[in-house]
Amino acid sequence: MTDISQPWNGEPVRVGLVGAGPWARAVHARVLAAGPETRLTAVWARREEAAREIATPYGAAVAAGFEELLDSCEAVAFSVPPAVQAELALRAAKAGKALLLEKPLGADLPSARRLADAIEEAGLVSQLVLSNRYHPAARRFLAAAHDLEIYGARSQGLSAAFLGGDFTTPWRLEHGALLDVGPHLLDLLDAAIGPIERVRGVGDPRRWIELTCEHASGAVSQCSLSGSVNVPDGGTRIELFGPQPPLVYDTAELGPEEPWPVLRREFATAVRSGVSGELDARRGLRLQELIAQAAPA
Repeated sequence: MTDISQPWNGEPVRVGLVGAGPWARAVHARVLAAGPETRLTAVWARREEAAREIATPYGAAVAAGFEELLDSCEAVAFSVPPAVQAELALRAAKAGKALLLEKPLGADLPSARRLADAIEEAGLVSQLVLSNRYHPAARRFLAAAHDLEIYGARSQGLSAAFLGGDFTTPWRLEHGALLDVGPHLLDLLDAAIGPIERVRGVGDPRRWIELTCEHASGAVSQCSLSGSVNVPDGGTRIELFGPQPPLVYDTAELGPEEPWPVLRREFATAVRSGVSGELDARRGLRLQELIAQAAPA
């Protein structure tokens, strides 16, 4: 597990941020500017005033265009809809920039594959913002799962995010929870139980979709996804079952620990070493392949 208590001895990675929505404001800008591993150098968004509102508190520049942003940094973080990310990250990859990418990689499998292939062919560092995977509690859960015999699992990612508020965005309303929340749950189930070989989906991703995952180990896991249910406390919950007592990961029970210092340290380490970690664009492509399998006909 990454030890963030140790001092960072390298130069901070100069990161440019693409996007100025609520997630960019609440997470990306704040986390990248906090350092010491990274420094937020510039922000670019299609609305200059929105970019300025994010950049100014951190002393970052406001890029007049995407190319200007690329000139100001050595790595680019994205906080934009999947279709936009797949297009702009491809341009950043051609410019040789390290990439901090949101999930999913793209709005569909072909665009995700083009991006992942371009990153691999260029030998670039990439990392996914799969927030659960950087949380110390999730890492303890996964470490414990590796020692268990698992027959099956139940999981859920439920919220009221699509019913109103900052995250009721057009792409989420169009594609639903499978594309939005699906990468998180599929990634955790795959990491906890072993590779998912097949996944089937039933339902409407914009309302409620149920996934059945068959793992290489023979285990079977279930996954319930929705962003359109009126639950008071949304979140992620996974229960692993076998001959031992159930092992549970529940975001509603997490303490004050945060994933962001771990994410920042691991991204900066990858950039400085030139070696991506496990959660790279290729992992994102694998998750997008599973999502494509699960999409109801």
